[in-house]
Amino acid sequence: MSDGIECCGGDADAGDCGCHAHHGYISDKKRYLARLKRIEGQVRGVHRMIDEEEYCIDILTQISALSSALKSVSLALLEDHMRHCVVSAAQSGGDELEVKLREANDAIRRLAK
Repeated sequence: MSDGIECCGGDADAGDCGCHAHHGYISDKKRYLARLKRIEGQVRGVHRMIDEEEYCIDILTQISALSSALKSVSLALLEDHMRHCVVSAAQSGGDELEVKLREANDAIRRLAK
């Protein structure tokens, strides 16, 4: 382990963990899964609302809440990517930093749409 970046062996500074790379969200994996489980429940709720022919504005309100919840998860994952993957690439040097920055930039563009 080096500079707070989890690694299961090998030389983390050289970008070689000795096994699969750990993603930045791993330390919060349970929290992400719990949040996604709640979002799943919200989707089922919207499905039920439509099935039971509830008022359209109420359904739209729930869809708006779903969109916000997904955006929140997306932004947290992006922050984890920046703090883990981009920082790790910057510490390693080489072309990997450009790749990780491009990935982050592309993700930001997709989120901004």
